[in-house]
Amino acid sequence: MAQQVQRVAAYAVIVRDGLILLSRLAPKVSRHELWTLPGGGLDHGEDPRDAVVREVHEETGLPVTIGETARTFSLHLPDTWRRGRRVDAHSLRIVYDGWVPLDAPEPHVVEVDGSTIEAAWHPVAAVVDGSLPTVSLVREALDGYRPHPFQRVASYALITREDPAPAVLLTRISAQGFHTGLWSLPGGGVEQGEAPADALVREVREETGLDAVVGELLTVGDVAVHGTAPSGRDEEFHSVGIVYAAVVPSGSEAVLAEQDGTTDAVAWVSLEEIEDGTVEVLDLVREALGRQAAGAQRS
Repeated sequence: MAQQVQRVAAYAVIVRDGLILLSRLAPKVSRHELWTLPGGGLDHGEDPRDAVVREVHEETGLPVTIGETARTFSLHLPDTWRRGRRVDAHSLRIVYDGWVPLDAPEPHVVEVDGSTIEAAWHPVAAVVDGSLPTVSLVREALDGYRPHPFQRVASYALITREDPAPAVLLTRISAQGFHTGLWSLPGGGVEQGEAPADALVREVREETGLDAVVGELLTVGDVAVHGTAPSGRDEEFHSVGIVYAAVVPSGSEAVLAEQDGTTDAVAWVSLEEIEDGTVEVLDLVREALGRQAAGAQRS
């Protein structure tokens, strides 16, 4: 009877923009080209979460953040070779979803004389169609993989003025938010237990330095986006935006109040620049302006 050998290892599925981060097995492990998830065996007494962070860095040189939960995969090979001997091998693999910073360098192997010799981003499609040779774990992990779902409820203010020309107060989305570079209404996420109107007042003050007085509810819009979050995480982002009409003190000037947030500019933008596309805005801005204009016509 072959000697029984059991191994517990932790790995990460790291997906970004249709690519997956993989490690190539060294010739001492596989004589042919074969790619696997970055990760490896747990040291005695080591927490799996610590092990996967350590192993991903050793095999790719990148800092990884992992999700809160994991999936487990079991592989039993009753007759195989390990380190030059025939064994009855059982591998228990703990697989986490992971992500690396957007500004992370190109992957590269850090460990010397380890089980991997190369790290690279590969198209997920190449794994699925089999054109990239991978161990079975990669395809098994991708079969159950889903982008992280993230839903956000936010309150926004439509603040307009007529003098010296019809204009609306807008904020520009920074690199820390989805739709970077587009202009949006001032506002932001509703905190746990916070009334949407109170959130609007707080967010307008944080983003523009102005004290807003909340008026009527204009519209509720939503947008769903699948992409890479500012953190580097692969997300399915669903934003629900509650838009109120609001006013600020006459003659007051808006200033960028928050630093290093999701807003990097604030300005009064003429309606003409929005209508002719000179200033690119979110659809929510146009929808809110349309609702306000329709309400004015009815009155």
